[in-house]
Amino acid sequence: MSRRALRRLRGEQRGQEQPGLGELGLDLQSGPEELPAPTPTPAARGQRGPGRARVSNRFELILTEEPEDEPLSRAERGDNRTRERDTSGGNNEGAVTEETEGDRQREDEEEEPDHTPVSSNKPRKKKKKKKTKKSSAGETLEDQDLADIDSLLERIEDTNGLSQRSQGGIIADSRPLLYVEHRNLNPENELKRYFGARAVLGDQRPRQRQRPYIRSTWLTAPKNTWPRYSKTGIAMQLVDTRRGVQHFTFEHHREYQQVQFKFLDAVESMDPNNLVLLLQMNPYHVDSLLQLSDVCRMQEDQEMARDLVERALYSLECSFHPVFSLTSGTCRLDYRRPENRAFFLALFKHLMFLEKRGCPRTALEFCKLILSLDPENDPLCMLLLIDFLSLRAREYSFLTRIFQEWESHRNLSQLPNFAFSVPLAYFFQSQQEEAETELSQARERAAQLIQLALIMFPSVLMPLLDHCSVQPDARVSSHPFFGLNAQISQSPALNQLTSLYVGRTHSLWKDPAVMAWLETNVHEVLRIVDARDPLVEEAEHKRKMRYQSAPRNIYRHIILSEMKEATAALPLEVTSQPMMGFDPLPLWTPLFLHQTRKDTATIPMKALIPLLPLAVANFNLQGDIRHDGDEEAGAGQDLNQGVNRLMAAMRDMLANIQFQEPPRDDNPDGDGDWD
Repeated sequence: MSRRALRRLRGEQRGQEQPGLGELGLDLQSGPEELPAPTPTPAARGQRGPGRARVSNRFELILTEEPEDEPLSRAERGDNRTRERDTSGGNNEGAVTEETEGDRQREDEEEEPDHTPVSSNKPRKKKKKKKTKKSSAGETLEDQDLADIDSLLERIEDTNGLSQRSQGGIIADSRPLLYVEHRNLNPENELKRYFGARAVLGDQRPRQRQRPYIRSTWLTAPKNTWPRYSKTGIAMQLVDTRRGVQHFTFEHHREYQQVQFKFLDAVESMDPNNLVLLLQMNPYHVDSLLQLSDVCRMQEDQEMARDLVERALYSLECSFHPVFSLTSGTCRLDYRRPENRAFFLALFKHLMFLEKRGCPRTALEFCKLILSLDPENDPLCMLLLIDFLSLRAREYSFLTRIFQEWESHRNLSQLPNFAFSVPLAYFFQSQQEEAETELSQARERAAQLIQLALIMFPSVLMPLLDHCSVQPDARVSSHPFFGLNAQISQSPALNQLTSLYVGRTHSLWKDPAVMAWLETNVHEVLRIVDARDPLVEEAEHKRKMRYQSAPRNIYRHIILSEMKEATAALPLEVTSQPMMGFDPLPLWTPLFLHQTRKDTATIPMKALIPLLPLAVANFNLQGDIRHDGDEEAGAGQDLNQGVNRLMAAMRDMLANIQFQEPPRDDNPDGDGDWD
């Protein structure tokens, strides 16, 4: 019999002396078997309140009340809860929580001293117990339903987690190759992973009450210092949908066209102040923002240059078509349309700022976005950059995947950057793999590919070692395969590609482990060369037949990248042309020019004037004028043929000009129904 039950019989408080058995009227000589057996009557079981005070046998009161009123100790309650959880299997989580709260409440009541007699304390406690029992009985079915729902949700979450963990590689591979994640387009997320949210944001978090309404965008985060955005006259239209790929285009309304003509006048004046005045009147004119960004960058104002590019991206994103998706990788834009070029260039300039800022993962996501807009033509030649960003962001699996999937139809191994970066990615993977089989496979694949790259592009090794401040051994430096002859004998186009790669990625090769791995493979290549392997002659034949002249998108990429080593290797016909930041190396036969009918009398020739030097630059005489009298007639005939070709090209350019209809009076803004 517990002490607490005895105190309740006598109405004593905690701290009083324990009552003796003699005071209860019990004989110490009698054994427990002589005690009268408790026989609870129906009246005793059913009565409430004062009815309990008339019970003659106090042991009957103790025995009937003790299983309910006497609480268990903390250890016993903990053991009971553990057994209940084990038997229920976590499905009755709500009921366990409710019982735990009840136990805590009863424990608090037990620790408080009793100041009332038994007759007044018992009815109060029984009333509370009655209420508790009634609520638990009335809510039993509902609690069970809730517990079943909770357990079902937990099982669903567990199975989803297992499927994601077990099938993580399959899910990642099932996504499109150029799939873009929204969260990776925000550079602050990457900086938070490096330095923490407090270091990135600091005290720059504006209070929500003081922050005005700003349109939510994915490419850039609008700033409070920017002018208030209003419609600029740019709209995006859905042109066509073929084989699940949607083709879009930007269109300029009449008001924006007039601003564009003022912008061309400002560029021709060569005065940046005219651009500033134009932006004061039209703060979201895209070409003006891009051109002024280049001016600020030349003046070493990197912060202002980056801000102007972000504002241009914000202006373009606000004019997106409702179904245009940045992440699906199935939306296309034709770079041949002048209206679309600003979006390509703004993304590229923003990517370069992100890479210099130390956000290679975000820059890689923007690189994938640019490549997905026109992967077949690749007007900015993003394939020359995506390998470097993948290595810097440590996305080795993505680099190896794009090489495996595109090698068959894009021939990526014939680009020096992929030929050297892919084995480097396999080498880094071999250092991360824990399984011995995967580690050995990655090392073997890396050694095989780097040897093929050295055989195909031997002119890369010595400039790479020079940039890394590494002195090669005598055998390598004196060997003619890697010597000076390898650099002199290669074509100018190949020299541009190798110079671009070495100048951009030499910092990734400075690791001592990488250099030791490279040295081993270089000696293995020298052994293959000395053995006169047919693979060496085949590679030399490919170098002579290919790389005769670089396509225009490579020149455009080199100009935008501003790599000194690659820019110095550009041909004269490219460097002699004026370079405009809003449209470097424009296509000299544009498919579309945005003109209205009333402007056709004055604007076309003005718009074609900047294109004439480009047409002349693409015109090459097919023979040199010699001093021999017998060959002067042939040279003159070639000159006439070249002039005829130039005139035919001009006629084709004029025939491709298409004029837009002026907007109707009933729709002055030019906004039509969504497709």
